[in-house]
Amino acid sequence: MPDSVSVRLLSESITISYQQVVLYDRYRVFFPLFPCYYWLFACEMFSVITVSDTCSNGTATDSSGPHLVSLVKSKLNSTADINYVVIPDEIEIIKQSLIYAADVLRASAVFTTGGTGFAPRDVTPEATKAVINKEAPQLALAMTLKSLEKTKFAVLSRAICGIRNRTLIVNFPGSKKAVEECFLSIVELIPHMLQLLNDDIPKVREIHKKVQSEGGQQHVHVCPHATGKGGDDRNSPFPLIDVDEALQIILESIVSKSDPKKQFSRANIPPFRASIKDGYALKSVGGKGVKRVVGYVAAGSGLIGDNFNIDECYKINTGAPVPEQADAVIQIEDTKLISADNDIERIVEILTDPSPNLDIRSIGSDLRMAEEVFEYHFPVDAAQKSLLASIGEPLKVDKLKVVIISTGDELVHPYEASNQATSIEGKIYDSNTTMLVQLLRQFGFNEEQCEMQQLVVKDEYESLRKEIKAFTGVAHAIISTGGVSMGDKDFVKPVLQDLGYDLKFGRVNVKPGKPFTFANKGKTLFFGLPGNPVSAFVTFHLFALPALRKYLASINEAPCTLAKCVLPKISIELLTENYELDPRPEFARATVVSKNNKLYARITGKQVSSRLKSIVEADVLLHMPARSSSKTTMVKGEFLTASVLRADFISAYE
Repeated sequence: MPDSVSVRLLSESITISYQQVVLYDRYRVFFPLFPCYYWLFACEMFSVITVSDTCSNGTATDSSGPHLVSLVKSKLNSTADINYVVIPDEIEIIKQSLIYAADVLRASAVFTTGGTGFAPRDVTPEATKAVINKEAPQLALAMTLKSLEKTKFAVLSRAICGIRNRTLIVNFPGSKKAVEECFLSIVELIPHMLQLLNDDIPKVREIHKKVQSEGGQQHVHVCPHATGKGGDDRNSPFPLIDVDEALQIILESIVSKSDPKKQFSRANIPPFRASIKDGYALKSVGGKGVKRVVGYVAAGSGLIGDNFNIDECYKINTGAPVPEQADAVIQIEDTKLISADNDIERIVEILTDPSPNLDIRSIGSDLRMAEEVFEYHFPVDAAQKSLLASIGEPLKVDKLKVVIISTGDELVHPYEASNQATSIEGKIYDSNTTMLVQLLRQFGFNEEQCEMQQLVVKDEYESLRKEIKAFTGVAHAIISTGGVSMGDKDFVKPVLQDLGYDLKFGRVNVKPGKPFTFANKGKTLFFGLPGNPVSAFVTFHLFALPALRKYLASINEAPCTLAKCVLPKISIELLTENYELDPRPEFARATVVSKNNKLYARITGKQVSSRLKSIVEADVLLHMPARSSSKTTMVKGEFLTASVLRADFISAYE
């Protein structure tokens, strides 16, 4: 909260102290003292106030306030200024901030977030009640009823809504998710409320007339994504969202640590001075010349502490412990054998002058005790596991529990002798389950780090509901294929809603994979992949894989950056002569060819979503832009972004 507010009128400027604002509230004398400046505060604006001790003192980052600012701008189509501040849970500061926003800034509406619960320092409602002239209890009730559709804990919000002079004041909860739910539940009414507060009679009459003419229905939603060729019941009620937005929603649903999880060494590596070469361990002060071989030290031998003369040496192998009295190793290539007895070397000549510590790895030279070994990345890979083994540390991972469900009456298990799909009319082998299991294993989700269950469920509402309910709250993730489109037996979305899942989105503007669906409930994430194999393949890589990587890291208390979650991306030149663009952004499967150290992509034939062969030869997913009036075709020689599907992603060198 500033001590004062500076305002400018033509060439004059004045500073209004905060005490004068309080004085105005108490004695109603502030603006009479400055009548020439009253008009200055009539400009439309909004104010957003985050009430949080931790955000105000810098120990936490405010996400709800900025999100609320974004909602105000986008949903109210506001070009007005938005004043955004963060303050602590202090009742006097909250009251003063509300008065400042309403009486000095003359905000049309003030939206607070935080401090509406039952905790001792949750005093936003009390502060609000103290400064408003009128309450608006039905506004708070509307928000509560909407939130109760999502969670029973909505009854714990004590939000107050009301009016101070001509300023609307609304309390929202503190969480980002709840802020959005509550704001969206009243946003359509806010413009009309502001018109009423400002006595905008013509606009008020216009709204009232419209409501009466439409039988009380002010706004009827028409799906903007309908084709126009079918009835209202023939088009999906789910808006089409962009790929990046879909991925952001998914990843934001997984809370992860910001601090890296580190592994520290519990031993020195090497734990003794070790020879770097096969050769002879000796004392450097003895210089070169003829030496008598007094012993042999192999890798794994015990440490030799005996003293020896400067004209003596030990034959030694790579990795063997260097005798305590030796300070150099001469490689065998710099020596000459003088005599041997029954293949046992007796006398050798050292041909080069040794120097102290020559070809000796000192204790802890690779890794010292208590030194950081690495920051964990999940799934834990071969390099991390080998380092753990080198310090004698077992792999300790909390496993991710994943359930894979294929839906469809037409599906039979491919490896059971009794299921001969080719001999049963209307049946096909279930390939999606096999594909998803193998992809998870391929990306490091092995038995040590991931428990998997798989099943095929018939296209029956109750059967699907029973299976999803059984794994909800048990599995970290359910990956389902099929049942997410607009067919008579596509039950996934209604089942999720029936079971109380928060259905985040039901369609994505992408080819293939438009019906991809994401929802969550408690600890369980639900990925609804389309049933066509290629659509399932693409949406798994775009959405499910990044989420599972982050979730595995999260349950093991480690962060996972976006770069580590998603597939690696490269820039690549198109080798295919031409490719017709689709109205949706497309992820085309392509083979990578290397020519003179440059990478080229050749599209793998027909790209229909049911053609599994297109993914067998695929090394990358090409990011094709959506078709536009100015760009209808991609042609040979143009550069595209490509997501790399596997480590050995170059199929040919030409």
